[in-house]
Amino acid sequence: MKLLRIGNKGQERPALLDNNGQLRDLSAVVTDIAGATLSPQSIARLQEIDPSTLPLVEGSPRIGACVGQVGKFICIGLNYADHAAETGAAIPAEPVVFSKWTSAIVGPDDDIEIPRNSRKTDWEVELGVVIGKGGRYISESDALEHVAGYCVINDVSEREFQLELGGTWDKGKGCDTFGPLGPWLVTRDEIADPHQLDLWLEVDGKRYQNGNTRTMIFQIPKIISYLSQFMSLQPGDVISTGTPPGVGLGIKPEPVYLRAGQQIRLGIAGLGEQNQRTVNAE
Repeated sequence: MKLLRIGNKGQERPALLDNNGQLRDLSAVVTDIAGATLSPQSIARLQEIDPSTLPLVEGSPRIGACVGQVGKFICIGLNYADHAAETGAAIPAEPVVFSKWTSAIVGPDDDIEIPRNSRKTDWEVELGVVIGKGGRYISESDALEHVAGYCVINDVSEREFQLELGGTWDKGKGCDTFGPLGPWLVTRDEIADPHQLDLWLEVDGKRYQNGNTRTMIFQIPKIISYLSQFMSLQPGDVISTGTPPGVGLGIKPEPVYLRAGQQIRLGIAGLGEQNQRTVNAE
């Protein structure tokens, strides 16, 4: 099942994508794709609905972030060995954890703003994991039972802010618009193996990233179990699991960074595509 949120910013309503690629309005069934709606029991009830009984959505509405009211936006850094190598970083012994602020979250096709004073805004296609069943001290063997589904994330990053201004990575990761989610949340039952998914990213038609989730250093059960040792995970929390090689920072002989007026296109097999335009922040 593919769940999404449609409508103007701040006024999104829940919908699903049926097997014919048509949008169906879910607002008479649930209030949002968020929180308790993502529980295993709620997902099971939604799966029992015949999509043809739901109202068709007319036109081509804006698609918002596929999850609303996100409590935590947690990211894992340097989680692909070949990406760590291209950035000159050592392969981590434990997951590298940082956060993106929830104010960074936007829809999959919304504009990405190049922040004021930015010289090194970069891209990162990543597999997103959305929590459906909360918990803490979760075992690796039970971890996937806590997953509501998966989505595409562009972990947009300002490298100077992240790496050269001192302190933690967070200031270069959480700028406004730096967290496009979607287009849809694909429920866990539709993805046979989240560790065998091709993912890719292009800028102005040039393919920069072309990887597969099988090269993750820490797989999803490990990530969920690890994070749950330090915090309670709650329904609607989003985990971004790292990026394959091909980011602008790692390009030789000179890094390549984003500028206003470019087009970014990215996707993950079975999870859909995002399309973004870069603009200067006002």
